[in-house]
Amino acid sequence: MKKINYRKSLVFLMLAMALITMFFASCKTAEDSFEAVSDDMTKPGPVSNAKVENIDGAARITYTLPNSKNLLYVLARYSINDNRVRETKSSYYTDTVMVDGFAREKDYDVTLYAVSRANVMSDPIVVKVHPKTPNYIAVNTGFNITADFGGASFFGLNKNRASLSVHLLVYNDKTKSFDEQEPEYVSSDTIDVSIRNLNPVPYKVGVYTKDRFGNTSDTVIKTVTPLFETLLDKKKMATYRLPSDAPIYPGWDFKYFFDGSLGEPGWHTLSAPRTFGTMSLGVSAKISRFVIWQRPSDYYGYQNTRKFTFWGSTVNNPADSPLPTNSAEGTVAGDWVNLGNFVFPNPPSGLAPNQANAADKDFVSKGVNFKMPRTAQPVKYLRYEVTQTWGGLDYVHALEINLYGSVQ
Repeated sequence: MKKINYRKSLVFLMLAMALITMFFASCKTAEDSFEAVSDDMTKPGPVSNAKVENIDGAARITYTLPNSKNLLYVLARYSINDNRVRETKSSYYTDTVMVDGFAREKDYDVTLYAVSRANVMSDPIVVKVHPKTPNYIAVNTGFNITADFGGASFFGLNKNRASLSVHLLVYNDKTKSFDEQEPEYVSSDTIDVSIRNLNPVPYKVGVYTKDRFGNTSDTVIKTVTPLFETLLDKKKMATYRLPSDAPIYPGWDFKYFFDGSLGEPGWHTLSAPRTFGTMSLGVSAKISRFVIWQRPSDYYGYQNTRKFTFWGSTVNNPADSPLPTNSAEGTVAGDWVNLGNFVFPNPPSGLAPNQANAADKDFVSKGVNFKMPRTAQPVKYLRYEVTQTWGGLDYVHALEINLYGSVQ
């Protein structure tokens, strides 16, 4: 057996520890001096010839860069409201900086600095900007607030697709204050949000909007009287199977889609060229809205519904008939009329469906609300046609549906 030289081993160990210590020390030094990418402490010249293009809640400033070989970026520093100062940087590869987040349509001073690779700042120049009406104000003042089934509807345009939160209020006579529901986060060009579960008596409702910079609009208040709405009685509903309805996975009949339970089973089909499920409402009803629950745990994926169409019929015992694909709302085919085409919302986080986070899945697990078009006629029968699943499959999972409206 070879004899171990403990003294040499100890020396080697101490040397290794010293090298490791030196390595981490050098790493720390590099981290601490990350900003210092140059030893040239020459002050760069300022930018010049600044020109301003004012836009909604923001301004685009162009300029001439200084002739400084050591230039790294241009820094814009400015107040956007009474409480917050923002800084925006723009690389030396461009001659433009965008300044945004302004709270009001008025004059603001923006201070520009040229900054070197050694983090040396030039003398400042001050540019005056006058942004146009910020998006959060334009959206909030533009809301059309109207009475809706069981509540109030807030419809408006968001032409710049700004990321906003919309806060809906309803006055509480008992507390003499406004109750606020969970905010709606929007970034689409059209906003259509609602207050629900109100009786058909006058209410004061309100709305205010916030942007991602912390700016908050004034509150717009209006008195509305909601239209009568009730949850349709599921005990009166029944499966009305037609020959073109999709084949059923054993034990997952269409009746479980409206059995009042959020547990499994739900509706589960087998592969089919087109996926239909048909039901009798047991009454004639004008449907105002509905809530759909997807099957867990495959939210935003697999066989869960992404796009779908509701067909309705006023005829007693309506006949099966070929229904056109990609039809427009109001299309009539045999005993059936297209009541509306719908798309499940994408994850509120903005992530791709297959990357949806826990908050996105929690949003879907509570049920997703859809408005039926006001033009939809009262019906006695419904056909639920799934035209696309999140996974692009030709069979479907669906857990439960609640239908709201008024019985005729």
